[in-house]
Amino acid sequence: MKFEMQTDALVQNQWTWTEDRSFWSKWMRKYSARLGIFLLLFLMLSCFLPTIWTSIAPDAQGDILDESNLPPSTDHPFGTDKFARDVLSRVLYGGRVSLSIALGTVALSMVIGVIYGAVSGYSGSKLDAIMMRLLDLLLAFPVVILAIAIAALYQPHYLYLIPLLAFTGWMETARIVRAEVLSVKEREFVMAAECLGFRKSRILFAHIIPNAIAPALITIPLKIGDTVLLESALSFLGVGVQPPVPSWGNMINDGKSTFPQEWWVVLFAGIFLIVTVSAFNWIGESLHELLHPNSNNVQ
Repeated sequence: MKFEMQTDALVQNQWTWTEDRSFWSKWMRKYSARLGIFLLLFLMLSCFLPTIWTSIAPDAQGDILDESNLPPSTDHPFGTDKFARDVLSRVLYGGRVSLSIALGTVALSMVIGVIYGAVSGYSGSKLDAIMMRLLDLLLAFPVVILAIAIAALYQPHYLYLIPLLAFTGWMETARIVRAEVLSVKEREFVMAAECLGFRKSRILFAHIIPNAIAPALITIPLKIGDTVLLESALSFLGVGVQPPVPSWGNMINDGKSTFPQEWWVVLFAGIFLIVTVSAFNWIGESLHELLHPNSNNVQ
């Protein structure tokens, strides 16, 4: 028997996934949710299937003397950069890189944060206190300085950003999960499982985590948007994705020297960056408004 099904799906100040379809219908009635989902699907389709819009490779160079820094035209809808590369192709492939890094980072940070927070909250006592003090110490760790140091010393592949950003981005998830676990572990189905002699690991992963993870899942869209913005900032500073691999951040950095004369490199990369972050934020905020309606009334 699944003891966790003996409790209510909704409790005060908490929310768990249910089979009630009214949640999805209410969410879809929100304009910000529909707009965010539409933009996100369009961006995902364009960035991960860029051949829909262009057949030019992102690193293909034309005649630098005749085809560099060309304004938008029929052949190059977003123009070309100083190396005669097609900006549309680089924006789309750069979006694939930025989104891949963000998705990988958030997935890894969620796994680390959920396990760390669950173990901390369920263990209690001294171990919980030690784990929370360690978490506070890690929160003060400067991710930008660490990225600069690694890039300067090793100049690694851009995928190094995934474990780096995940290492410095899982703490918020751990705090959220720990707070939920402290509440869930006092419920009847957990006590019943303990009375039946189930192993603590089984109770934690089979009973507690599935009932405590929902609030952390809600933060995923916002975390992805923040990670895209952080990766772009690091690439803009030269310590993230390194040329010639395209990224919205390093494209803006490349185009700033000729801006505003050759405005198209900075403009189109910036538009895609802003729209992507906004789409994730609209989705995340609409979820928060739906699940915490009273928070909007607090002045």
